[in-house]
Amino acid sequence: MSILARPDATPRPHAHPLSATMRAARTPVATGASSRPVREPTAFARAKLAARSRAALPRAADLPWLIGYALAFLAMHHIAAEWGGRGFYSLLYPAAGFRIALLWRRGPRLTLGIVVTEVLVQLATGVIDLRSAEWATQLIGVVRPPLVYGLVVLVVRKMADRAQTSLSVAPMPLGLASVGAPVAAALSALPWSLLRPDLTGVSGLRETFASLTGFVVGDLLGVLLLAPPLLWLVELATGTGSRPSRPRLAPVAEAVLVLAASFASEILLARIGLGTPLTPVLLSVAWIGLRFGRTASWLAILVVAAVVLPQTAMPMRMDARLALHMGLASVMVVGYLAGSFADAQARARTDLERRDRLLFQAERLKTLRAMSVAVIHEISQPLSTLAIEAKHLHELTVSADVEIATTAALIDRKAAALSTLVRRLRRFGGRTVDEPTPLPLAALIDTVAALAQPEAKSHNVRLAIDAVDPDLVVLAQEVELAQAIVNLVRNGVQACGKGEVTLTATRDDGQARIVVANRCRTDRNPQAGMGVGVLVARAIVEAHGGSLTRVTAPSGETRATIALPLMGQFA
Repeated sequence: MSILARPDATPRPHAHPLSATMRAARTPVATGASSRPVREPTAFARAKLAARSRAALPRAADLPWLIGYALAFLAMHHIAAEWGGRGFYSLLYPAAGFRIALLWRRGPRLTLGIVVTEVLVQLATGVIDLRSAEWATQLIGVVRPPLVYGLVVLVVRKMADRAQTSLSVAPMPLGLASVGAPVAAALSALPWSLLRPDLTGVSGLRETFASLTGFVVGDLLGVLLLAPPLLWLVELATGTGSRPSRPRLAPVAEAVLVLAASFASEILLARIGLGTPLTPVLLSVAWIGLRFGRTASWLAILVVAAVVLPQTAMPMRMDARLALHMGLASVMVVGYLAGSFADAQARARTDLERRDRLLFQAERLKTLRAMSVAVIHEISQPLSTLAIEAKHLHELTVSADVEIATTAALIDRKAAALSTLVRRLRRFGGRTVDEPTPLPLAALIDTVAALAQPEAKSHNVRLAIDAVDPDLVVLAQEVELAQAIVNLVRNGVQACGKGEVTLTATRDDGQARIVVANRCRTDRNPQAGMGVGVLVARAIVEAHGGSLTRVTAPSGETRATIALPLMGQFA
């Protein structure tokens, strides 16, 4: 018989009432005269601000994700009832795992969408009863957890972007968010639980903290059990993650031996009357995480959970169930963070080695640029003279023999094309950074085509460029933005031989989207590169208030998409 069958153990919404209604944001008011003039934001700054504002809200593409989340939330909410208790909904809350996975995958901008989804589900299931006098309290209890989760994900991501420590290296930020979100959600309920115990169903300091502990434990177990595999599956399905390599026998044997030894220690301690402490299991899972990374630690956590959870699903005293789940949560937190830290350290070492190679490559590129500028400078004057003379020759031979006129026309065209190319290269390599100006994408794509076409031909790659709407205008620095796109085109050309690289520029949801796509042949291995081009391109695009994403589909097609705010949106 489930413990929820008791009259005093009616399931409650998965949250305690909000500690206080959120105060309205206060706008600072200037007092007194100021001698410092207020600078009006430039159009470029307004463009970046507006792009960030749009990025903070759900989009139409998020609707399928929210529908799937609603179905998963409903199913997981009912499954959690098997581990329910007084003062909290469940000691195992899988819905929290779906919540953190969706927020991490789609970003904290989906917070409002998740809040609305959970409210609608709880309205449909009767958890929020609009006819009840406590409907506002019920609503706050449902709204608060996803809001806190979204805030924690936002804070962790901001800290990871700005920090320079190992804690900011993936996958440590996800581990910190997975542990911090449940704890923050419970702490946000503490003031209300102490001030209004009649609404939470518990009284006294002991019961209040026991209730909050159950809340934290349930969310931690749900998050750490479900969020990692969900994110891995989505990455594999969308082609944004790498397939796991086949494990070697020696590490697998070591992990199995260590975990089996910890279980044997548990059994021995229980038989000699010393109880069943989870310390040996905790140490073994931490060892596996530090030795073999996050995937191995999660598999070890799954084994431990498969042993503990069936026992706690059966009728037992609530304090005993809570103690077992607290021990299991400790094992999960320590093991998952240990594995995440090991993966972060490995990635940091790889990045450091790659950075050293990039520095060496950058020095070579610097020398090559200086040599190229010098060569272009030396040949530009003779080439200009040659182009002028070729044009004059063409004009003189218009009425001459057909063969002579045709040859003169060909010389004129080739000299003019070469002169134009050298002039663009000289401008591209020697121009200093200037202020952003209105830039038609059609002109930008023409410049990119002229710069990238020779290399594409030398690799037997067809460069296909679609017609560009002349009304698409962005606020940008032409030389820098052209460099970013040329880098992406060069990557596509060098990655695939005798194929096709497409370059398109379109309007999408108030933004300009420039897409460079290439499909590698199945019988050709992509050439290894240093990754300098993508790093430079991303830095340039982000400096323009845009974003650069690269996705490789299972079919082999790689798409690099630059999203930039259109100038017309900020007039």
